[in-house]
Amino acid sequence: MKIALAQLDYHIGNFEANLHKMLLAVEQARALGADLVCFGELAVCGYPPRDFLEFDDFIRRCYASVEALREASTGIGIVVGAPARNPVVEGKDLHNSAYFLYDGAILGVQHKALLPTYDIFDEYRYFEPGREFRTVAFKGKKIALSVCEDIWNVGNNNPLYTICPLDEMLHEHPDFILNLSASPFSYTQAGERIHVVQSNVARYGIPLFYTNHVGAQTDLIFDGGSLVVSPDGLVFDEMPYFEEGLRVYDLEAVQQGGQANEQPKDKIKLIHDALVVGIRDYFRKLGFKHAILGLSGGIDSAVTCVLAVEALGAENVRVLLLPSQFSSDHSVDDARQLAENLGIRYDILPILPMFEAFETALLTQFAGQPFNVTEENIQARIRGTLLMAMSNKFGNILLNTTNKSEMAVGYGTLYGDMCGGISVLGDVYKTDVYALARYLNRDAGVIPENSIEKPPSAELRPNQKDSDSLPDYDILDAVLYQYIECRQGPRELVQMGFDEALVARVLRLVNINEFKREQAAPVLRVSRKSFGMGRRMPIVGKYLS
Repeated sequence: MKIALAQLDYHIGNFEANLHKMLLAVEQARALGADLVCFGELAVCGYPPRDFLEFDDFIRRCYASVEALREASTGIGIVVGAPARNPVVEGKDLHNSAYFLYDGAILGVQHKALLPTYDIFDEYRYFEPGREFRTVAFKGKKIALSVCEDIWNVGNNNPLYTICPLDEMLHEHPDFILNLSASPFSYTQAGERIHVVQSNVARYGIPLFYTNHVGAQTDLIFDGGSLVVSPDGLVFDEMPYFEEGLRVYDLEAVQQGGQANEQPKDKIKLIHDALVVGIRDYFRKLGFKHAILGLSGGIDSAVTCVLAVEALGAENVRVLLLPSQFSSDHSVDDARQLAENLGIRYDILPILPMFEAFETALLTQFAGQPFNVTEENIQARIRGTLLMAMSNKFGNILLNTTNKSEMAVGYGTLYGDMCGGISVLGDVYKTDVYALARYLNRDAGVIPENSIEKPPSAELRPNQKDSDSLPDYDILDAVLYQYIECRQGPRELVQMGFDEALVARVLRLVNINEFKREQAAPVLRVSRKSFGMGRRMPIVGKYLS
């Protein structure tokens, strides 16, 4: 038997485009001699469809896509993820299901049993868990169908769940496992995914074929990396990351094993590739083409700019240089040099005249008051207004350049430098931004070295440096990582060796600035705990504040 895995970039709610891609993949698999082709979880509608699932018409169109695939299944099995209506009155209206189609018939439907409701996932909001488990008989083989999370409770070792779906099929003696997934990217996910798949193979002693999505759905990015693991526990094949593709595997060869083909997993390269895909799909799927951002001469805007050019092309990226009276000549020169290196259009708009107009307008109200963060924020908001004006006038979508370290501690101005349609670096700590800059400079050195080497500064007051207001980033990021990603509280952080006063200060900054993050642009997710859907904190909570 020959089994094709198709990892595709679906578009939520774009039924025609999704179906067209799958039908092309069916024809490709058929031409390559495949007996069956397997698509991802909820492939007909894209993942995660969220509250679109509450529309009857949306579900009707999902069924229409399944019907079209059923009609295309002559001579080839098609396994595809789609919502299915729950005929039982009690419970949720839908199941998250895998359909097995062949020769114009539905050979089987397996409903997902383990519905993740944590971090970015909220599946129990929509779906009723499956409670019946049967293999599908196909060409003399018994196939155990499973949907994504259903393989993440190997032998009931996951305390979130009370059932192991594959264990329920063991008495039918399946020959291999098919898993339809939509597994969002984080820079650790690929390794964790392989471990889970190998654990299943070790328990059941049969091959496992795992297919994943690629592409981005707003903030969520999918990396592909579809897997085949043979009974000897080796990764028989791992498909490329961040690329659509289809590969055909001979079941007998996989059963024999002895072959290993795993993709390299360099953290910074993975983050780089994910961000490029995230920018590209955000623009493509919304029908946008042109981007704009403020280029300051600093490292964050420089990295964002290079990523945007890689994703959209130099002809589609425009930048504004917005120097204030506090901007150094080096910063302006560095920004100009980067724009010229990239071959993108740039304009220089000094903000001093507008800042002085604000000072004049507020002269009476601010009389006797010292220059402080108020005047700093006015400058940031002038820049934000100018960038949004260009966005409105010319249709260039503004990219936000704030990094995760700054977003975490509120080192950004609402309606100023926090403006934007999508946050490119909002899940990348400052220390990793430096690593990204080095990666981007690995060949041609496109980012001026001074942007990387100089002390970071918002340049909103004389001789300002980030270190005036924040701990050094290597220390700050270490605390933030433990608190945000690892959920370590103040006591645990102090026990790790972090200074108690530093811990109290940093955690207070994180918690009192939750209101800013609630109003921020969607953040491209590259870690296991990003700001946004994956981290839901109360704004007025007292804990650690």
